[in-house]
Amino acid sequence: MKITKRAVLAGILACQLGSVSAAEKGGDPYIEGFEAYANEVRSYSDVLTEALHSYAGDVAKVEKQAGYIGDVLPIPQAVKVTDGVYTVVGSMIWHNPANFGLNNNLSFVVFKDGVFVFNAGANAALAYSLHQQIKKITDKPVKWVAVENNQGHAYLGASYWYDVGVRNLYSSEMANDQFHEAFPYIKEEWSMRVGRAITRSVRDVSDKFKTFNGEMKIDVGGGEYVLLKDFGPGHTPASTSAYVPSRKLLFTGDLGFNERMPVFFQYTDSYAWQDSYANMLKQIPADTKVVPGHGTPSDMQTIKHQTYDYLVYLHQQVQKVVDDGGNAEEVEQIDQSMYKDRPVFEQAAKPNARHVYRELTGGDF
Repeated sequence: MKITKRAVLAGILACQLGSVSAAEKGGDPYIEGFEAYANEVRSYSDVLTEALHSYAGDVAKVEKQAGYIGDVLPIPQAVKVTDGVYTVVGSMIWHNPANFGLNNNLSFVVFKDGVFVFNAGANAALAYSLHQQIKKITDKPVKWVAVENNQGHAYLGASYWYDVGVRNLYSSEMANDQFHEAFPYIKEEWSMRVGRAITRSVRDVSDKFKTFNGEMKIDVGGGEYVLLKDFGPGHTPASTSAYVPSRKLLFTGDLGFNERMPVFFQYTDSYAWQDSYANMLKQIPADTKVVPGHGTPSDMQTIKHQTYDYLVYLHQQVQKVVDDGGNAEEVEQIDQSMYKDRPVFEQAAKPNARHVYRELTGGDF
């Protein structure tokens, strides 16, 4: 069959129109462009229509099997925490196009039988870029991926890991349910904040996760295991930490912050956070190495000072204002200047104080 210039131009236009439609719907503009072209030529060529649909289907299969097709992102290189343990320290500010949504820590541990990854990443491009760093360090496959909570930077990249063959995905049951229920909203929020193109391919694979309540033990070979623990609510209603006794290593998830200012969201229970952290301190040895949810790796004493001690201080200061009959405006004047060098201090300090005030009183504004 002879394909005319008109047909070619129609195909180009259809691809362009398809890109707009795909962007709006969150699909792949390349594939949907060819599908639109196939529909355009249906009236005069069943053969071409069938070929185009077949090609679009083949491309979709290849893209899904690859998990991600594109360049490695210029993210920070993983730092070595201890033997076989690495973390990519994310940006200390909010998720945005410049940091590709990498504003938490993405970590991995090389075990005898494979690699354990903590946090899936905010999108497939980030997950792929982390995967390439892993491959430079070891030829062992990624076998296990756990997420710290239901937030986008922990969970959205999970579809990449599933697509490349990881079948051991882990989350607390509550976080998994919350992510599934809110997936359209989480994807839309991260699309707006980080970029639609980079977020477009993420899918909800929460039905592929193994979930737990309280704790779960994962055998990773060589006599070692990872203990997934939910020490209790706080920054988020459900939170997963990962403890590796053989390495004296703890990934706190968002239970622990270092250097970066802790941030309270509407769903944050700051008093439960303090209690959950105290619960963790009772169970984890003091000589444990710590990779926090945000900030550089450190030790138990440092992360306690950076997180738990801040919570205790803020609770005490807000309680004093309330006991003296003060209001929300006075709460904002609490001295938090000792934390002023922490990233996002200006955006978080006063809102954090107001949040605690509302927890105590219900608010007066």
